[in-house]
Formats: sequence, structure tokens, C-alpha cells
Amino acid sequence: MLITGATRGIGQAAAVEMARSGAEVAIVGRSAERVAQVARQARSAGGGAEVHEHVADLTLMAEVRRLAQEVSERYQHIDVLANNAGAVFGSRHETAEGFEQTFALNHLAPFLLSNLLRERLVGARVVTTSSDAHRSGRVDLEDLQSEHSYSAMRVYGTSKLCNVLFTRELARRAPELHANCFHPGVVRTGFGKNEGGIWKAAITLAGPLLRSPERGARSLVWLALSEQAASLNGCYVKDEQVLEPSVQAQDDQLAAALWERSAELVGLTAAAAAG
Repeated sequence: MLITGATRGIGQAAAVEMARSGAEVAIVGRSAERVAQVARQARSAGGGAEVHEHVADLTLMAEVRRLAQEVSERYQHIDVLANNAGAVFGSRHETAEGFEQTFALNHLAPFLLSNLLRERLVGARVVTTSSDAHRSGRVDLEDLQSEHSYSAMRVYGTSKLCNVLFTRELARRAPELHANCFHPGVVRTGFGKNEGGIWKAAITLAGPLLRSPERGARSLVWLALSEQAASLNGCYVKDEQVLEPSVQAQDDQLAAALWERSAELVGLTAAAAAG
């Protein structure tokens, strides 16, 4: 199992639980120190399988490409790709590559990584961490980078809507694998604390009311390992149950258009991004 965003919260909990179950786990995070720390925790969980470490800043598509090459050279097959890395940013930032940061990390990174690893994912499960926040999002193909206006939670919700649309379109274009996404619930993690100030204070105050990372990771682990989930494809899951996402999330024409636009933005050729 290759899991991004594995050094905190849901990703960390999932990596440890998967390792405990005996699955071979490859941990991806942007801090080498944190990756090593979680790898030690996963190795001590008792499953006995190997735990691998990868460091990459997935806000940058160059780093996504480097990670994909590193992973492809190291592993002949990936049974599960968990696209879990994500964040919310209180104000609009552009990466060094000119992408709005939320859109880059939450949508473009899993889109590009999944496409670049297609040859290693035959027969695999691709699990993407979405959110019920997708119901407040709205995809505007003419303003995917929120250049006209920026509201942190609206932009975050839109990125989670992109996750659902991406999952549906990947399931359609890639019959050789199974792609699903899930809502983990509102989880007590480091999410949002990167902005500090009022964001950090609000999340800290709400902490006792939120789910534990272990509970939030349950649907991820279920989609990755369970026999019950083996036949699911293109689905949106909450608490190990398949639910209908928002109306816009079920728009197959929008999903196809978002796919094509995303391929253009990250520089994938039509052939590389096609089904």
C-alpha cells in the first residue's frame, strides 16, 4: 500500500493499521523526520511486513513526478494507492509552479500520481480521501485556480468535489483497477493548523468533539483491504457505506471535462491520460 499524507492524522492511523494487519506499506510525507517517525511506529505495530519511506512535497507537480518515478523503479506492483494528502489554506497561495496551493495538493497531485502509476496499478484499488465538504463546492472550469475570488472553505470543498469527480472518471477510464473515495468524518488531526491564528484556535477548541484519526481512517482501511469493498468502483463511501454524492459530483460530462483540463494543466499527453 502506497499512502500519501501518511505522517499525520488519518494517513498515519491508516499506515499503522495496515502495517499491523501485515500489509507492506510505503509511507509518503513531506518531512523526512516525520516519515521516519511514522515508519518506526508502523514497524512496531507487529504485522511483520516491510515499511518503506518516501519524501515528497506534493504541492509541486515536479515532486509528484519524481515520487512516481521513484516508486515505479522500486515496486513492480502496487496493490493499493491511497491518495490521502490534503490541506486547507486560509488565504490564497500559488506554488512555485503557478498553481493555487489547495487545488494543486488536493486535486492535481492525486490526479497526476494516479495517472503516472497506471502501469503499476493493474488490479489495484485506488482510494482517495474526499469529504462531505464536497457538497458545498462548485467546479468552475474557467476558474479552477480561484483567481476571481477566494474563500478557504469553499475552495477546499471544491477540491473535495474534484476528488469525487476524479474518482468517477478514473473508474470509467481505467477498467483495470477499482477507484473509490470516502468521507472520513470530521477528524481530530493537524488539518488546518498550518495556517495558525484563528484557524488553529478554532480547530483546537473543537478537538474534543471530533473523531479520532483511527475512526477517520476506518473507511480507508476498509476500502483498501476488505472483501466487501473489493467489487466497489466509482463509489463515494461514508462509514463503510456507499452513499450518493452531490448532484454536481454525479455529472459525468463535468468529470470528463475536469479530467481533460487537469491533464492539460499537469502536462499529461492525451494518450497518457486516456482510458
